Amino acid sequence: MMSRKTRTFLALTAVAAVIGYRMWKPDADASRAAPESEPAVHVAAPVKPRTLGRLAFQACSLSSPWTRNALEAQCTRLTVPEDPRRPDGRKIALNIAWLPPSSETDIAPDPVFFLAGGPGQSAVESYPMLDRAFAEVRKHRHVILVDQRGTGQSNPLECAVDDDADTSPARLEALASACVAKLSAKADLRRYTTTDAVADLETVRTAIGVDQVNLVGVSYGTRVAQQYAMRHPQAIRSIVLDAPVPNTLQLGNIFARNLDDALALQFALCSKAPACKGRLGDPRAELDALLAQLRAAPVTVQYRDASSGEQVEGVLRAETVAGLVRMYAYMPAAGALLPKLIHEANNGRHAGLMALAQLMQGDMQESIAAGMQLSVICSEDGKSMVVRAEDANTVLGNQMPVVMAAMCKPWPRGDMPSDFHSALATKVPALVLAGEFDPVTPPRYGREVVKTLPNGRLFVLRGQGHNVIGAGCMPKLFAQFVEKADARALDGKCLEQLNYVAPFTSFNGWEP
Repeated sequence: MMSRKTRTFLALTAVAAVIGYRMWKPDADASRAAPESEPAVHVAAPVKPRTLGRLAFQACSLSSPWTRNALEAQCTRLTVPEDPRRPDGRKIALNIAWLPPSSETDIAPDPVFFLAGGPGQSAVESYPMLDRAFAEVRKHRHVILVDQRGTGQSNPLECAVDDDADTSPARLEALASACVAKLSAKADLRRYTTTDAVADLETVRTAIGVDQVNLVGVSYGTRVAQQYAMRHPQAIRSIVLDAPVPNTLQLGNIFARNLDDALALQFALCSKAPACKGRLGDPRAELDALLAQLRAAPVTVQYRDASSGEQVEGVLRAETVAGLVRMYAYMPAAGALLPKLIHEANNGRHAGLMALAQLMQGDMQESIAAGMQLSVICSEDGKSMVVRAEDANTVLGNQMPVVMAAMCKPWPRGDMPSDFHSALATKVPALVLAGEFDPVTPPRYGREVVKTLPNGRLFVLRGQGHNVIGAGCMPKLFAQFVEKADARALDGKCLEQLNYVAPFTSFNGWEP
């Protein structure tokens, strides 16, 4: 396992924090049995399989540490060539879960495919957290979950490395080289890109015997959805892009500025509230002061571990704080606590900030397959890994492109179609969703995407962060869209009921 400092640094700087990040994790090749705290798929005792198209499924249940009840589902595996150009070469098994409609009548012929984020997140493991948003859709439509190759239980690409606190580019390049050497025994790392995943999805669509599908992509999953729509337009009935990444965008140096812009909006809620500003000051000035102090001298902190309840000791660094701020910025409801936490730390009370940073890091560590992530990023976004002077004084600075470039230096790179970064231009009905405060994929990305979607419509959800399909009345609008495939007919007035979360002025909450 890597040292805590290295893990925190990578969690901060790697692109996978689009959803959550774990750079390296213990080898899971021998077994994918998950501990109780980890999402898992449980297969029931063998019974007569159910079929969908030519695939036979067995009953299973999908669970997540963030959901109360397991979801009853059907699971199977579909073997595909790792390299379609070599059908007699190495094969990999795609992990697939199927949630049949709750109704036994009036079942629509076009299922919904859910595409997870990351890159590197498992669709099967992450879906249970969003199932409530699909409740109406699931009444009359099948929902299909495919672990993208290299993630979940589809030949996961994961690494274990020796402990070392050195986070220099040279050391990170060496870590990536070690990962390449390890994973190359089980995978051609050039064949785990978005383009390969799109080919797999088309294989699954054909195997289940349907003519068209409805795609729902979240974050990086929106890149997969757009690429699928470009390559297989005849197979698409509708498309939902939640927190979209435009096809035209490369990811290398977008994160620092986007985070600072989102923090300005979120922190303004405190600056405009006299009680908050009077008690906590200017949150951005306080954050800058704290980061400067910790860069000069990290602080050893005694704090209570949120998991064990025990008193432990840790070192609070600027990277730790930046990582926590970034994760909390995804969720404005949680981010309402940031001004208070930062103010406390600036006054010498670091325990609360440290405890939450470690809790957040622990929750995020297991959600991403690092090898698959690097295969995607290094192949598709390599040219954008450049240092920019205008990012030097942001919360994240230029750490991300520097670290990404170091890790990608030894990583094998797959091919992309020549038009990979062209805008998606299609008449397919499209529902595009963005959160006003999203620190990763801001609303301007959604506006860019819909420019070339004549049957597309953008909803920007007030006060929301990243991944908004479950916010307010959005599940109802989502279901109406999938039913009618007409985004322009949706009445979005119900979204006006969404409101901002007032910043906390104490640990008891906000001012009345």
